[in-house]
Amino acid sequence: MLHVTTVTSPFGLLKVCASSKGICRVLLPGRERNLVEETEVIDERDPILVQAKNELTQYFKGLRETFSLPLDIDGTQFQMEVWSTLQNIGYGETTTYGALAKRIGRPNAARAVGAANAANPVPIVLPCHRVIGATGSLTGYGGGVSLLHIKQGLLSLEKNESV
Repeated sequence: MLHVTTVTSPFGLLKVCASSKGICRVLLPGRERNLVEETEVIDERDPILVQAKNELTQYFKGLRETFSLPLDIDGTQFQMEVWSTLQNIGYGETTTYGALAKRIGRPNAARAVGAANAANPVPIVLPCHRVIGATGSLTGYGGGVSLLHIKQGLLSLEKNESV
């Protein structure tokens, strides 16, 4: 059973899901499908979700640069390595898919890094929005181009520009 809450963001409602171990999904606006699936329960008092709501709200107000949330995510060994490395990209900074591939010792894996970012189950918390194309283009977010406005908005927020 997953516990669920929603968090208001400048881009719409985020759906945040947690197990008893930690945050396992952050669904961006337009990606949340049904608000509550059969295996989920809305729980505004779950301590992990309360912390997530507080930290995300602080982030959107420009008062938080990193997250201290416990995570309960699962992926391939490669995905986990990419997702772990995302935490090393500083607030307001960007890096390229190629540079991230080099950081993990796989210099020819830029496309695979992009695929791992697209599969990131906890965007914003693990800041895949800080990874851009080699030419400086935003290229995609949340597994497609339809959410590029959110990626641009998050980068603008972190640079203290109006969202």
